[in-house]
Amino acid sequence: MTSAEEEKQAHRLRTLEAFVEDECIPAERVKEIKARTGSRWSEVPAVMEQLKLRARALGLWNLFMPPGHPGTQGVSVSQYAALSEVMGRSTIAPEACNCSAPDTGNMEVLAQYGSAAQQAAWLPDLLEGRIRSAFLMTEPETASSDATNIACRIRRFGDKYVVTGRKWWSTGAMDPRCRLFIVMGRMEGAEWDARPIHQRHTMLLVPARSPGVTLERALEVFGYDDAPHGHAEVTLRGVEVSADAALLLGEGRGFEIAQGRLGPGRVHHCMRALGLAERALTALVRRSRERIAFGRPLCDHDMVRRSIADSRMELDQARHLVLDCARKLERSGGAKGAMMEVAMIKVVVPNVACAVIDRAIQVHGGMGVCQDTFLAAAYAHMRTLRIADGPDEVSAPVVLQR
Repeated sequence: MTSAEEEKQAHRLRTLEAFVEDECIPAERVKEIKARTGSRWSEVPAVMEQLKLRARALGLWNLFMPPGHPGTQGVSVSQYAALSEVMGRSTIAPEACNCSAPDTGNMEVLAQYGSAAQQAAWLPDLLEGRIRSAFLMTEPETASSDATNIACRIRRFGDKYVVTGRKWWSTGAMDPRCRLFIVMGRMEGAEWDARPIHQRHTMLLVPARSPGVTLERALEVFGYDDAPHGHAEVTLRGVEVSADAALLLGEGRGFEIAQGRLGPGRVHHCMRALGLAERALTALVRRSRERIAFGRPLCDHDMVRRSIADSRMELDQARHLVLDCARKLERSGGAKGAMMEVAMIKVVVPNVACAVIDRAIQVHGGMGVCQDTFLAAAYAHMRTLRIADGPDEVSAPVVLQR
């Protein structure tokens, strides 16, 4: 980076840090209370729209979009990694900056693989934060850790596709603003069964309110349903979509798109996870200084001091691993050139973050597992990340392939 670019990034980081600490974190409780009352699945808490307006005014909008794409601020993968960590400290800052999953990955897919017509139909509203989207890949009836098992059926009839299947853990599908699903399914027909296994699946753009789409239920994560965003189980019964409007990149190229979406998305997830874990470590240290046990502060007890030291070392090691991955993604131009690094961060970071948050919970005692702090929800989210986008047991063997 040039000195001007470095100063611009430093200013952006300072601005984001102040926004997250002074405005987003204090608003979390307001958003949580509003989401527990009233029409919690049909209304978006007003505080979120207020924060979005503020983020736009501060120039903190759509930071994720890679250079050369619509709406970009010219932020590189490495630069965005640092910004993601700051946003990750708050549960609502990513959405406030229009940088939250799964919309970021979906917008990148549209920008990279969508036709001009598909981009015109969906990207402006997504980039403006007027609508949201969901990514429908995981299925309840198959071991989705091996994505070749995906059984949602896609059959072509002339200029239309018909989609039939069940999906779940479709984050954001419950959101009243959700208007678009990106659906991965298996092409149906004898000619497709004869193809190599990674060339049998296709991704389609499916309007969320299409006839035949049913939101069956919101799934809870350790008791949290994350209203109004949610994680839905979705049934698609004979959903018809126009081939021209729906087909992404080409028939049988679903895994190609998935791999392109995977690399940057994992960097985003991991850096947000580190931000949340850093917040937990700060809370751990503060609590250990304030709480007296057996005549002295907790921080004077060797076991607590060791937990703080272990947390500091593990977080710094994990951060360096993710930043190295981000740099390799930049140099290689995509996930293929950094497959081992992408796999490593997917395993290492959620485990480290889980451990740090767990230590913070332990030092907080009963307060750590109730609604009086962010720690219980943070742990639920981070434990899920060890499964989301592929479990540890799938990612770890990739490292041995090099």
